[in-house]
Amino acid sequence: MTPMKNQTPPLLTYLETKGITLQNLIDSALEMYVPHPGIETQKKATELLTEELIDVLQDVNISTLIVAAFHAQEEAQNGRIPGLTIEHFMGKPGLVADELIGIAIATYISGSRGMFEFVRFDQAKPGILKDLPPLTNDAIGALIAGASSNAYTKALKTTNI
Repeated sequence: MTPMKNQTPPLLTYLETKGITLQNLIDSALEMYVPHPGIETQKKATELLTEELIDVLQDVNISTLIVAAFHAQEEAQNGRIPGLTIEHFMGKPGLVADELIGIAIATYISGSRGMFEFVRFDQAKPGILKDLPPLTNDAIGALIAGASSNAYTKALKTTNI
């Protein structure tokens, strides 16, 4: 059953229990805003980002990957991932599972373009991303990056370029 357009997507409800709101996601995306054909203003960017985020937040595959990242985060923080010490988990370099989860989410949402955006978001850690721990910041960053990429791509298609 697909949620109706005016209902809150179940994944958004889940994220809100983790302290992440739709506004946090939008604000994080807007920190990376670049004027673009079809998205010349931040107001237009906000409209398109909101639409795209609501769309991807309704996808059960995205829900599964995001929830998996939060569960893995909890397991790692409590020292319950075999062979992964808390010190290794919180230190760099070494662990790449967080990046792999991000890559999977961004690529699923918007392919290579989403992957490109994920790299930008992962490096900059805008907004809420800088406050989230390793596994979840990449999962949420990929969610935002994929939606952002879709918004820019759809906007470009509406222009005469």
